[in-house]
Amino acid sequence: MFNNTNNYRNKFILLSAIWALLLIVVLTWSVLIGQYPLTLKGLLSGDTTSIMVFKRLRLPRALMGIIGGFGLAVSGYIYQIIFKNPLASPDVVGVASGASAGAAFAIVAISSLTPVVSISAFIGGIIALSITLLTAYLIPGRNNYTIVLAGIAIHSVAQTILMFLKLAADPEKQLASIEYWIMGSLNGVSINSITVPFIITLTGFIIILILYRQIMILSLNEDEAISLGVNVSLLRFIILMIATLIVSSIICVTGIISFIGLIAPHIARLSTGRNDRFTYILTGFTGAVIMTIADIFARSISSSELPVSIFTSLLGAPLLIFLLVRTNKKEVM
Repeated sequence: MFNNTNNYRNKFILLSAIWALLLIVVLTWSVLIGQYPLTLKGLLSGDTTSIMVFKRLRLPRALMGIIGGFGLAVSGYIYQIIFKNPLASPDVVGVASGASAGAAFAIVAISSLTPVVSISAFIGGIIALSITLLTAYLIPGRNNYTIVLAGIAIHSVAQTILMFLKLAADPEKQLASIEYWIMGSLNGVSINSITVPFIITLTGFIIILILYRQIMILSLNEDEAISLGVNVSLLRFIILMIATLIVSSIICVTGIISFIGLIAPHIARLSTGRNDRFTYILTGFTGAVIMTIADIFARSISSSELPVSIFTSLLGAPLLIFLLVRTNKKEVM
């Protein structure tokens, strides 16, 4: 037993070092690459243009990639535990598209100020999640991928709402902002715009980490969780609100970034073979690395910048199909 504990501790240290090094590498790569290439020599020598590009453009964008990927990944991990479903993620259960529709509604009907858009995005995400859960509950013969089907339906509804909002939007002032939410990009991120998602993501991550033992009890049978003294309904509500708030705060800045919340938890679990606190932390770092790499490809693979979701979807869509097939086989067996 002690040997197993020591072996896992050593594995923890090794994986932590590998992912920390990888994160530093992709962060440096993200800062240096772009239409105006930067060099460490230029930055260290005090070149005015290089420093201005670094401070105003590259550093905020790289940090938002890390914050966004981290937040979407840990939220996906929590959705999978709460729903007891390996297919659950912010975009699959409709939260991301609902938050995007909420943000677009605020831009068109209320105000484009960041606090207003953030609140509206959160409300949109909560409404979408609630309707998805209700729809999944009402479907007869529920199984592991019922919530996925319900999420796809709600995603379609949210996309329809977005289309109507685009038609109602001012082509000169509002339409470009709505298109930004739909496409998903880190272009134009400033140091001021990352403050809110950073605070919300960090706070939510710490709260979930503190409550992790109770959250894992939710993965048991509900009667067993109640017998262990857990207020299941209250805890589930609090955790879902925190995860949805994290997703909404990120989408307000980046728009919809698909599949990170699905991919990262599975990569982390493959690395550790467990569902513990370390896997939860590793999921965040995995998401940060994936999103940063996707953003690097989005602005370097073509002369014009591409949506980040193109590259995350190239990874996520095949994984979703694989998980659907595997889940279906298990149920048949």
